Amino acid sequence: MKSKARTFNLVIEKDRDGYFVASVPELRGCHTQAKSLDVLLQRAREAIELCLEVEEESPSLTGRGIRMISAYETINRHPSSRAP
Repeated sequence: MKSKARTFNLVIEKDRDGYFVASVPELRGCHTQAKSLDVLLQRAREAIELCLEVEEESPSLTGRGIRMISAYETINRHPSSRAP
């Protein structure tokens, strides 16, 4: 039996040190960080799989059972980095 893909929102922010930080509001404590967006998305998928395993909501996922439907990116600028 094929498992149904679950959809999660991914919130992406950029911190003062230049790291992208992602969190999944639907899964408490599910977050990760990386220097690039490509790596961040890969790590976010892994974090979601681990959170679901811990919650025992999903049998072993192969990556096909998760679909991230939307990502919101906000860039937090340090006040001293604003253009004049």
